[in-house]
Amino acid sequence: MSIFLNGQSKVIVQGITGGEGTKHTALMLKAGTNIVGGVNARKAGTTVSHVTKDGAAVELPVFATVAEAMEKTGADVSVVFVPPAFAKDAVIEAIDAGIGLLVVITEGIPVQDSAEFWAHACALGNRTRIIGPNCPGVITPGEALAGITPATITGPGPVGLVSKSGTLTYQMMYELKDLGFSTAIGIGGDPVIGTTHIDALAAFEADPATKAIVMIGEIGGDAEERAAEFIKANVTKPVVGYVAGFTAPEGKTMGHAGAIVSGSSGTAQAKKEALEAAGVRVGKTPSQTAQLLREALAAS
Repeated sequence: MSIFLNGQSKVIVQGITGGEGTKHTALMLKAGTNIVGGVNARKAGTTVSHVTKDGAAVELPVFATVAEAMEKTGADVSVVFVPPAFAKDAVIEAIDAGIGLLVVITEGIPVQDSAEFWAHACALGNRTRIIGPNCPGVITPGEALAGITPATITGPGPVGLVSKSGTLTYQMMYELKDLGFSTAIGIGGDPVIGTTHIDALAAFEADPATKAIVMIGEIGGDAEERAAEFIKANVTKPVVGYVAGFTAPEGKTMGHAGAIVSGSSGTAQAKKEALEAAGVRVGKTPSQTAQLLREALAAS
């Protein structure tokens, strides 16, 4: 079992012919992802050459639109590697086509653009789940990767991971590589994102293969505080947490555009206290957090 993505998912890549799209299509195929084509209106009707996980040559068709790609291939997942200036149009096109899962990797999308395409998805009844933007995507180890997460860190296992930070996603996967993961999802740290901590926590709670959950947050906003309330009311599985930014100076923007601290609201300490009040053990470092997860899993 997994959340959002599995070996049966049929994946297309928007921007498959660009530099990033080409590189990460190859890596996603190597991870076992069932990629069935790509989208680039200017290259429609052509193919791109790649190699599958088993070393077999494959020619992936390039379509003019997401709707055409879905019609011809049955695709239900799209991964967006489109430059920031064109990302909003690419995302709206995928939403209008009714793709089930849309993973937006692109960094640097204007917040107004993200707000517009998120509002558009909501107006159409949220039939498209958006992950990102500015995120590493989602990986179900041993089955499929939709994004840029290194697939060689770990294998399948009982741990579910949801993280605002890409690099901390990778580090936590490494720290717990011997246990393995059901699914690891990087939701991105921009002020406006699609899938939230709460969405992922709810999915992990419902997934029988996930026995324990790691939640990684960072300073800024109140997403972690809201997640703490959700955990207290709805999550029965053990959850451990880590909040990046304990040493950040107040009033500074640190890294991700969402990491803006105002007074005590949004600080790492405030988030830690909210999570602990909900029964979540919070580590001071990623390594300590991994150890807390091991203890929680052993005790469950």
